[in-house]
Amino acid sequence: MSVSGLLSLLGGLALFLYGMQMMSAGLEAAAGSKMKLILERLTANRFLGVLVGAGITAVIQSSSATSVMVVGFVNSGMMTLRQAVWIIMGANIGTTITGQLIALDVGALAPLFAFIGVAMVVFVKMPRATTSARSWPVSACCLSAWR
Repeated sequence: MSVSGLLSLLGGLALFLYGMQMMSAGLEAAAGSKMKLILERLTANRFLGVLVGAGITAVIQSSSATSVMVVGFVNSGMMTLRQAVWIIMGANIGTTITGQLIALDVGALAPLFAFIGVAMVVFVKMPRATTSARSWPVSACCLSAWR
């Protein structure tokens, strides 16, 4: 490794650590005790922590971003390392599940999801079921985009 490569590596590491420190300070100042309470509830047990990690990763499509956010929460004291481990485990599981869905070509099921969602909206009169059924056609569109 050349001297300029080593300097680039050290400069990148310095920027990363500085960014993590700034993010931790900003999270602590912005969220405070309310965010800490929410994080405590979402990571009350291991299984819930794994589900939260997988869910966040599914929404933002990046386990790396999830991990960086969790490290920021730990640095700012809003979360313990024990809580963070399960969220990061869930993030890794969420990434694996997303990859498997793409590999298995679940887009072929998109018309079935669309049919079920529209049928529920049209024929079911319960407001709660109708509200959740409206997401089925959207899911079908997302699945068909994966094809």
